[in-house]
Amino acid sequence: KCDLKGRIEAMVKGEPINFTEKRSVLHTALRAKKEQAGTIIAHDGVDAVKEVHEVLDSVRDFTDAIRSGELRGYTGKRLRNIVSVGIGGSYLGPEFLHEVLKTEPDGINSSLGYSLRFLSNVDPVDVERTCADLDPEETLIVIVSKTFTTAETMLNARTMRQWLWDFMGNDKEVVRRHVVACSSVTATDLVKNFGIDTENYFFRFWDWVGGRYSVCSAAGAVPISLLYGYDLFQRFLDGAHSIDEHFINAPFEKNIPVLMGLLGVWNMSFLGYNARTTLPYAEALLKFPAHIQQLDMESNGKHVTRNGQEIDYAVGEIDFGEPGTNGQHSFFQLLHMGQTVACDFIGFVDSQHDLCIDGEQISSHDELMSNFFAQPDALANGKTPEEVRGEGITGELVAHRTFQGNRPSMSLLLPRLTTYAAGQLLSIYEHRTAVQGFIWDINSFDQWGVELGKKLAIDIKEKLITARTDPNQAPVRAANPATSRILNYYVAQSREAAFLEDDEVESLPNPLTEITRKTHRDHYPPEGTGDLGGGAGKL
Repeated sequence: KCDLKGRIEAMVKGEPINFTEKRSVLHTALRAKKEQAGTIIAHDGVDAVKEVHEVLDSVRDFTDAIRSGELRGYTGKRLRNIVSVGIGGSYLGPEFLHEVLKTEPDGINSSLGYSLRFLSNVDPVDVERTCADLDPEETLIVIVSKTFTTAETMLNARTMRQWLWDFMGNDKEVVRRHVVACSSVTATDLVKNFGIDTENYFFRFWDWVGGRYSVCSAAGAVPISLLYGYDLFQRFLDGAHSIDEHFINAPFEKNIPVLMGLLGVWNMSFLGYNARTTLPYAEALLKFPAHIQQLDMESNGKHVTRNGQEIDYAVGEIDFGEPGTNGQHSFFQLLHMGQTVACDFIGFVDSQHDLCIDGEQISSHDELMSNFFAQPDALANGKTPEEVRGEGITGELVAHRTFQGNRPSMSLLLPRLTTYAAGQLLSIYEHRTAVQGFIWDINSFDQWGVELGKKLAIDIKEKLITARTDPNQAPVRAANPATSRILNYYVAQSREAAFLEDDEVESLPNPLTEITRKTHRDHYPPEGTGDLGGGAGKL
């Protein structure tokens, strides 16, 4: 009835299955082989594979030039520090991959002498932490925003631009040499107006790539290739492509993403288990659960079918997770004895870096994997009252130490966590999400639920601007009385944080903070050269 095979084929061929936005859904084209050019045409008539490889070739050339020192910063120094500015899918996917490569042997060797940091939160503390101890003259800023209008990302982008200007002066060449954009081709004018060199420092992606599916696009390719080299990123793409081919061609009874998607629908819609946890028994996958959380919840958190009918069956799990064995000491009590949560266990035969301490009978990786194998059995089998009594427990304590069991889990065991395997994992989970959405008859590729909060935040920001500048200090009225009350408290308590003259700032109990710690005073420009921010390294 749901025509799963037909919907999969429609997605990978470029039909506009994201009908609310009239777009194709072609994250699979991001890792297609170059010889597939001409076989996948997007909704806008673009040869998707040809476009993708044009961008990948330019990413390779650019990142090689930065890493070799052919392209340098404004003052002639080599660019060794990368700050990737983005939020949501522009950040979670690339950071998951970065964490995998940090301890992968080839990743360790190729990243020597370079650093990569992510700036995602609009909280100014995130700016402070990101910029701490960085030399602006050796720093390249990568702004990742498909529309180049995302409020949080663009405020952070302007902040980082100001940081560069404060240290090196406001010459337009500072931005042209130190700022890169990864954005949609439709945002070209906005990128150019920001001061970025759109001929050499601008890498496009397309409306048919959703943010949460964009790690295989320039959004991931540029920062990851700058740190680790393009060849490692290509291995990641190859791993993802291998699962794409499996997903498209394997019969359903042997199709890993399809089977996982069917299990997800069964657990959620038939058994009523409304939460699922991702449990990688590999510390290098510590950011993978957060990426899957966005991938699943932003995709399948819907309340109407494709035809606009209110859904009368359960869809869209609550996803969370933590690496093993950390999660065991955090929320496994609930998994074993509280509400039922479907569990995904991910393990590896070999560790990226194993240890075997003198005197220990097994290696550290064996210790880890002992837990990987034991936890699913504990969830499934539990412990009966008879087994508890057999351990000498009596009376009312028996009930407290009984495990009901019959709790669902699924285990994936891969040979080793490599760059290639990371690509395979990504693709498996992307396609699982799509399968569940297809069966539930929802659109997994739009995210209108994100928009309302954004719009209200803009309205509140306008009210804050008025409150900061109103000489009469009239009360602020929000959309409901509770918000109005707490908003007016906030305004009253923080009114002194409004932008004041420099000579007034020092007298405030909460002065404006410096963007970076005073680590690089020797890099400050002579007084007067950075007239957009001054020569003191402050905003």
